[in-house]
Amino acid sequence: MVDEPALLERGVLTAPVEAWNLAVRRAEVIGGLAAGRTVGHAAADAAAAELGVSRRQVYAMLARWRAGSGLASDLVPGRSSGGRGRELLPEPVETVMREVLRSKYVSRQRRSLAAVHREVVRRCRAQGLQVPSRGTLARRAARLDPVATTTARQGPDAARALQAAGGEPPPVTAILQQVQMDHTPVDLIVVDDRHRLPIGRPYLTAAIDVFSRCVVGLVVTLEAPSALSVGLCLTHAVLDKRDWLERLGVVAVWPMSGKPLEIYVDNAAEFQGEALRRGCEQHGIKVKWRPPGLPHFGGIVERVIGTMMQLVHELPGTTFSNPRQRGGYDSDGKAVLTVRELERWLALAVASYHGQVHSTLGQTPAAVWGAGTAVTPPITVTGQTAFLVDFLPVIRRTLTRTGFVIDHVRYFSDALKPWIARRNRLDRFVLRRDPRDLSRIWVLDPDGGAYLEVPYRTLAHPPVTLWEQQAAVARLREQGRAQVDETALFRMVEQMRTITDTAAATTRRARRDVQRRAAVPVARTSAPNAVVPPPESAGSVAVAEPFAVIEEW
Repeated sequence: MVDEPALLERGVLTAPVEAWNLAVRRAEVIGGLAAGRTVGHAAADAAAAELGVSRRQVYAMLARWRAGSGLASDLVPGRSSGGRGRELLPEPVETVMREVLRSKYVSRQRRSLAAVHREVVRRCRAQGLQVPSRGTLARRAARLDPVATTTARQGPDAARALQAAGGEPPPVTAILQQVQMDHTPVDLIVVDDRHRLPIGRPYLTAAIDVFSRCVVGLVVTLEAPSALSVGLCLTHAVLDKRDWLERLGVVAVWPMSGKPLEIYVDNAAEFQGEALRRGCEQHGIKVKWRPPGLPHFGGIVERVIGTMMQLVHELPGTTFSNPRQRGGYDSDGKAVLTVRELERWLALAVASYHGQVHSTLGQTPAAVWGAGTAVTPPITVTGQTAFLVDFLPVIRRTLTRTGFVIDHVRYFSDALKPWIARRNRLDRFVLRRDPRDLSRIWVLDPDGGAYLEVPYRTLAHPPVTLWEQQAAVARLREQGRAQVDETALFRMVEQMRTITDTAAATTRRARRDVQRRAAVPVARTSAPNAVVPPPESAGSVAVAEPFAVIEEW
C-alpha cells in the first residue's frame, strides 16, 4: 500500500477572508500564465494590470506557483508589517467596509459610492479606525458579484444582460470544465446484509461531466443528502476508480476521473457550507449554483439520474416513480439487493452506459472522454484521505489539558502535548470530523499547517456514528440526565445497539440502523471494505442491462 501524503492545510481555513479571496483571484490569472512554457513581458504586463501589481510581482508569483502544488493556497499573501505594496487594510476596517457595502450599497435604494464612502468614514472615525480612501472602497465594491449586486440594486430584469443570453446555460467546450451534481432517493427497496430483509430506500448522489455526459462520481448512502454526501461524491469523482471497483468485486472499465474546473449544483443547504466552498477553492474548483427559477440549467444530471432510475425500475424491489405506477406491486416482498450489491449493479450499468452511442453527441460518452483527455489530460488525486478531509465538516474548539471535547467525547494524543504547554497563547483549533466514524478527528497544526489524526482519549470506546451519538444524548436527556458524561454516553450507545440487534429480525428501522452502523467510511483506507457476496437468488440481477434511452441535451 502506498503511503498517502501528509494532510496539509496551507490557508484553506486559516487565511483571512480578504487574503484568501486575493489568493483565489491570483490563482485564476497566474494559473493561466503557468500553462505556457514561457511568459513574455506583454503577457506579464497584462496580468499585472489585471491584478493591480507590478511585472516583477507577477514573475515572483509565477515562480511560487510553479514551485508549489498548483493550488490557490500557494499564492496566499504572507503576513506583513506594512510598507509599500501592501494591499490589505486592518481587519476591523475591512469589516466596516464589507458591512456598509452590504447594508447601504447592495440595496434597492441605490446609494451612490460617495454616500457609501461617507458612511464608512463616519463609522471608522467613531471606532477610532484608519479611514480608507474612496478608491479603496471602489475596489472593494468592484469585487462584488456583478449579477447579485445588480439584482439587489436594480432588480432581476437589469441583471439579465449579465447572464447567459436567452436563459441558456453557458457553453461547455472541454471535459471536466463543468460537472453537475445532484441527489435523489433511489426507486428501490434494499435489504440488510444479515437478515436479507427490507430496510427502505437508499440515496444516490451523482456527478456528471457535461461535455462528455460521462458519470464521473457516484455514491450510495442510507443517510439523507448532506454536505458529507457531496464531499464523498466529489472524492469519488477525482480518484482513480480501479481500487473501488476491485473492492466491489466488479470487472468493468471506468476511467472517468479527475478534478473538475467547476461544479454546478442547486441551491440546497448541503451545497452552501463552508467546508465545500473552502475545499473547492483550495483545489481550484469553482462552485456555481443553479439560477432560481431555471431548473433546466441542471437538466443534464437530472436527465442521467432519471435514466438510471428507469433502469432501476426493472430490478426486483423497485418502488417505481410513484404509488400510482407501483400499483399492487409488493416492493418490500420482492426486495433482494443490499446496498453493496446495488453499488455493483450501478457500476456495471454506468460502464454499459458509457459504451452506448449518445444521440446528441453522435458517439459514445467514453469516446468523447477519450478524445477530450487526449487534448487536456485530467488532474487526478492519489491521496484519498488528504482530499476528503478538505471537505469534512469543520469544528472549532479550545485545547485543554486533557485534549479536545466534542459533543461529550474526549480526544487525546501525545502529539498534542507541545501545544498543551502553550495553549493559553493559542486560538481555537480547527478540527474536522467524519460523521460516519467519530473515533478520530483531524486537528490542524497551528504552526506547520498539517492535519494530525487524534483518536478517542479512551481507546476502548467503539467507533460510533454521529447519528448514534445524537440519539444516545437524546435518550439520556429523556431519562432526566442534566449532565451527560462520556461513560454514560457510550454505555447508552451499547444498550441501544443491543436493542437494535435484537429487534433487527423484525423491525425495518432497526435493520436500517444496523446497516448504517456497519458502513465502513471510505476515508479509512488502511482496511479495505469487505465485499459481501450476493445470494444465489440475486445473482441474476447483477448483470447490467444497456441503457434503454440515452438522454438528449
